[in-house]
Amino acid sequence: MSNIRNIAVIAHVDHGKTTMVDELLKQSGTFSEHQQVLERVMDSNDIEKERGITILSKNTAIRYKDYKINIIDTPGHADFGGEVERVLKMVDGVLLLVDAQEGVMPQTKFVVKKALSLGLRPIVVVNKIDKPAGDPDRVVNEIFDLFVALGANDEQLEFPVVYAAAKNGYAKLALEDPNENMIPLFETIISHVPAPSGADSNPLQLQVFTLDYDNYVGKIGIARIFNGKIAKGANVMLAKADGTKTTGRISKLIGFMGLERTEINEAGTGDIVAIAGFEALDVGDSIVDPANPAPLDPLHIEEPTLSVVFAVNDGPLAGTEGKFVTSNKIAERLEAEMKTNIAMKYENVGEGKFKVSGRGELQITILAENMRREGFEFCLGRPEVIVREIDGVKCEPFEHLVIDAPDDCTGTVIEKLGKRKAEMKAMNPTGDGQTRIEFEIPARGLIGFRSQFLTDTKGEGVMNHSFLEFRPLSSGEIRRSNGALISMENGVALAYSLWNLQDRGVLFCSPQDKVYVGMIIGEHSRTNDLEVNPIKGKNLTNVRASGSDDAIKLVPPRKNTLERALEWIEEDELVEVTPENIRVRKRYLDPNVRKRMSKKD
Repeated sequence: MSNIRNIAVIAHVDHGKTTMVDELLKQSGTFSEHQQVLERVMDSNDIEKERGITILSKNTAIRYKDYKINIIDTPGHADFGGEVERVLKMVDGVLLLVDAQEGVMPQTKFVVKKALSLGLRPIVVVNKIDKPAGDPDRVVNEIFDLFVALGANDEQLEFPVVYAAAKNGYAKLALEDPNENMIPLFETIISHVPAPSGADSNPLQLQVFTLDYDNYVGKIGIARIFNGKIAKGANVMLAKADGTKTTGRISKLIGFMGLERTEINEAGTGDIVAIAGFEALDVGDSIVDPANPAPLDPLHIEEPTLSVVFAVNDGPLAGTEGKFVTSNKIAERLEAEMKTNIAMKYENVGEGKFKVSGRGELQITILAENMRREGFEFCLGRPEVIVREIDGVKCEPFEHLVIDAPDDCTGTVIEKLGKRKAEMKAMNPTGDGQTRIEFEIPARGLIGFRSQFLTDTKGEGVMNHSFLEFRPLSSGEIRRSNGALISMENGVALAYSLWNLQDRGVLFCSPQDKVYVGMIIGEHSRTNDLEVNPIKGKNLTNVRASGSDDAIKLVPPRKNTLERALEWIEEDELVEVTPENIRVRKRYLDPNVRKRMSKKD
């Protein structure tokens, strides 16, 4: 037990957490000589690989000298903050990675605040020191100031600093040291992370922090043993957060080493293992000794801030592209998701509609993207923030927003955010032609802002935000400034009619795409909606005239991604998601019904 160290790797998105874990795995000799290892080996699912982000926290273990180091790789996006929070309860120390150029970012503040409040003593790793614009000394000062601002104690302020370039495979304790390997980081982990408290002789106490699912063994809980020993086949008691207790048997006990999961017979205090045998297992539940039950405090998970309605696709093309289209199938899939993803909730609101709540748009669109790849077909409504009543006052979530934008674009960005009820808190030039601006903004003000922001900054701006708190509801509605181009016919879009329509705005569809009445085929250049005919062909005659036979030159359409479409739509619009296409449509396809409904509103 004294040879176990449990650490979590925490950082802002894209500061190199997963790459760091890669190097620790490689240089500890965990992989055998002949083993082929991919880059960012911990990002295991397809979307993580494609986007280069971590979505689910994952754990691994490495051996260094006589020590077993359990490492948990965590996500950096604010939307997956729920994953980070519960992981921190399971470890005795954290590696705080900070980019040597970007310095302290919103998510750095969020995860540091959580780590300090739990009394953890971070090891600061200034990563990417090989960047030409990196300034490690400035970054260390920024981190110290952040710790002071967050009320760190004296012991936490005496943090060790390691300088690293994880991609190049080296770490060092001083900038002038040679670039060799990761040994300085291993040594720092062993000397600064405390050994787990507790003892094998105490009654069993184990807490689940992540869930997995296996069709063969059922629910699997990944858990840390705080006290006692656990053995395969042992009779134990499950103590749930609501106080109910049930007894059962451990049917499977799994240990971690590198990327492998191996069945083991027993494990002791401080280790991280996976257990199976309880179907009612949930995150935060304790497994205790039936003879001497002493459950641990349940985990607090922050509440969702955003909800989106998933509905059965009722459009004219429903069922032509997807395998699973019924409400029963969608309900089953959402039910399965909730078994392992506790930061999300869903409820059936009737008429084939399901309200899914999560921590942000990205979290919900990743669920939708996974469902789409599995063959599901459904519609999504506009994201809505969750309004809570606190002491009789209606409150909405606010976000802390940090923007890095080119100096010549800052005026436009501030103006656009001002219209979205944002309040500017700080503005500092970073010296390389960029300015960093900090805002506090209602979460609904951020819906639909990203694509506009990228246009305004010519793709050079970077925005990051994290949840701040619930505040009284601010007045005013935030709406899209442009109307929609709506198809008035069913059929196939033709190049000739699209050519005539492209002066009216930005098109979303190409020639030969299927269209139907009520489908949105583009964004109008004015504020009103416009009904157009995208299937009209050219009237051919046998008379030729100069000027009427111009070559058709089409501007490439704007192809909507799931996030972009979800941000773009208004209250009366839906995103139709199928395995092959992402379309945008009006909620009421019939123009007469649409007019009648708009009068009601």
